[in-house]
Amino acid sequence: MSGAIFKSTTVVGLTTLLSRITGMLRDVAQAQLFGGGPMADAFLVAYKIPNFLRRLFAEGAFSQSFVPVVTEFKHQRDVAAVRELVSGAAGTLGIALFVVTVIGVVAAPVIIWAFAPGFQTQGGRYELAVEMLRWTFPYLFFISLTALASGVLNSYSSFGPPAFTQVLMNLVMIVAAMWIAPHYANPGLVLSIAVFISGVIQVAFQIPFVMRLRLLGWPRWRWDHDGVRRVARLMGPGILGSSMAQVSLLLDTQIASFLVTGSVTWMYFADRLMEFPLGVFSIALATVILPNLSGHHAADAPERFSATLDWALRLVLVMVMPAAVALFVLAGPLTATFFGHGRFTAHDVTMSSYALMAYSFGLLGFSFVKMLAPGYFARQDTRTPVRVGFVSLGVNIGLNIAIVAPLVYFKKLPAPHAFLALSTGISACTNAYLLHRGLRKSGVLKAGVGWARLLARVAFASAVMALALWWLSGDLDRWLAMRTLERALQTLVCVMSGAVVYFAALFLAGTRPADLRP
Repeated sequence: MSGAIFKSTTVVGLTTLLSRITGMLRDVAQAQLFGGGPMADAFLVAYKIPNFLRRLFAEGAFSQSFVPVVTEFKHQRDVAAVRELVSGAAGTLGIALFVVTVIGVVAAPVIIWAFAPGFQTQGGRYELAVEMLRWTFPYLFFISLTALASGVLNSYSSFGPPAFTQVLMNLVMIVAAMWIAPHYANPGLVLSIAVFISGVIQVAFQIPFVMRLRLLGWPRWRWDHDGVRRVARLMGPGILGSSMAQVSLLLDTQIASFLVTGSVTWMYFADRLMEFPLGVFSIALATVILPNLSGHHAADAPERFSATLDWALRLVLVMVMPAAVALFVLAGPLTATFFGHGRFTAHDVTMSSYALMAYSFGLLGFSFVKMLAPGYFARQDTRTPVRVGFVSLGVNIGLNIAIVAPLVYFKKLPAPHAFLALSTGISACTNAYLLHRGLRKSGVLKAGVGWARLLARVAFASAVMALALWWLSGDLDRWLAMRTLERALQTLVCVMSGAVVYFAALFLAGTRPADLRP
């Protein structure tokens, strides 16, 4: 293991940070445009459906199956063989996705009914969502081809361009939300068309980088190709494994669609804030370690495989635990700062902050899953994560049925959507625990020395930081009374102060930067 992993993670992390910043600006623009009304709920459901399928097929099962096979071809065969695999996978995947896209556009009314059945009884949200979905659904086709190109580039240690593609989408959406949509009677439809356009741009952006590697061939249907068949075989259980987390999110959306108007929106914006540290660090690190782990497996280097995975888990603990604590303590101020403008009212801020506090309990679990799952996928084991995913899905469904659904029915909860977020986080922690136990029991992951000591130091530093943030931030009413610029400056002070306090406390507890180097 070398510093190349750390360098690649830094590149992806910084690029992803830019993506998350532009994504946050996109969400701010959407919050100002829609507020928490029916138009917002309709657009977010129409937007979430192709993203649900994207995470299921493209970034989920396909990427996890494709990258290990491409990496193996890269190590064991020549460039022509890799190019043939890429063109075969692109053609086969492209044709299958085109058929799925046509079906999705035609069956939009049925899909909206399945994803948000509560919309049919509330204020025209159903018709709005159907109209928007017919524009957003083709995004699945384009983003899946983008994921294929990203998998090729990541396998050749080219991490920057794939990470930058999301920035392009965010810029298109920002332009549409701020300067185009406000001039139309149906701004949600304008944003839906922008989603379609951004998908085309993302695919086009990656093509020159794949050409530079001499791996771009004309896409062809190649079901007879051994590499394409192996990817397909791995995708079967991979789809089931990826579907567990996505079905869990779908269940949350279905239940939220029956709650008061705004519940879908409140959960969405809370999730976006939670995904900021998840994307900037955890997903960036996971993107880098998958091809590295695949390379160690192909080279039959189990000790390097274990050491890489153990180092990634330590880094996640040090960086994500304080982020989770900060999200909980600063839930109200962060929501007010980023989204408390325009039509997004003080009530919307309060409801979203409740959801963010609930999501923060699962952030560490979500992050560990991102690290542990590549430990299976890199070894082309997609079956074990499926079994684990079924268990975690069962936990989520069980919590929703046993606790959330009855309290929603009897109207005993002031913010039932927050309990949906909490059950999703508990499910993620269950998933992480079972994945970790499986790797330990099989001998694939061998924990290095000093884990208990590191955990105690991180917990201590996080607690000190939490007290400092609680003292600095004050109550939510004070933030709601501030002007936009004052909120932004106060948020910056809190975030910077929290980071200084945390790392100072960690240093005083005995942790040094050298302890976290690969």
